[in-house]
Amino acid sequence: MDTLRKPLQGVWNIVRFNWHFYILSIGLAMVLLYLSSIQTVIPQEYMVFASLAIVSIILISLLASLYIYDLSGLYSLKWMDRLGLSEKNSIVNINAGFDETSELLVKRYSDAKFSVLDFYDAKKHTEISIKRARKAYPPYPNTLSITTDGVPLEDNSVDIIFAILSAHEIRNNAERIVFFKELKRALKPNGKIVVTEHLRDAPNFLAYTIGFFHFHSKSTWLMTFKNSNLKVSKEIKITPFLTTFVLQNA
Repeated sequence: MDTLRKPLQGVWNIVRFNWHFYILSIGLAMVLLYLSSIQTVIPQEYMVFASLAIVSIILISLLASLYIYDLSGLYSLKWMDRLGLSEKNSIVNINAGFDETSELLVKRYSDAKFSVLDFYDAKKHTEISIKRARKAYPPYPNTLSITTDGVPLEDNSVDIIFAILSAHEIRNNAERIVFFKELKRALKPNGKIVVTEHLRDAPNFLAYTIGFFHFHSKSTWLMTFKNSNLKVSKEIKITPFLTTFVLQNA
């Protein structure tokens, strides 16, 4: 576990930034249990089962998050050894309003020229969890706010661009393609873009049930990359729940 992160920081952040969801879910489970004891219209065992199912879904998602964000080594960044990256002169890290990686990347690539870009837009990204996260964690020093259609980087100027658990927040397909075209424009001819994301797939459905709809499918990502004139040079699984794509100019 990286010393820059506290024990259980990942799962604790999920709870503290989404506490309203957990209160509502537990409250619903308790109401169902109570109603099962006072009404006779719906068989009692059905309502008890529904209550237990709600609690089980919460526990499974928290256990999965504990594994992914606290126990898997995600934030140790050792998995980057498998990406074939070398220390370069120019690195850009992109976040969507909540930055958990810049400090870690700066430590790993200590000799690189490092920039941080944040495409958070309060009008588009209205999730209360992001607002709570931004209040709890100030942005990395000298982070530059950007728009997805105007990345202020010079053409052919960057060796490595990281987008770790951030690009999925661009919900519109056309907007996401424009964004990746902007990243491609800034990339040096032999540069790489590293995209790490949950996918809308079976493992993430088992972990997060309907919450997996917040993620994009692999086919959606591949379509985005293709239409941005980027190709996947390498693909790895950090865990069964996280996929990293290494992109290069097509």
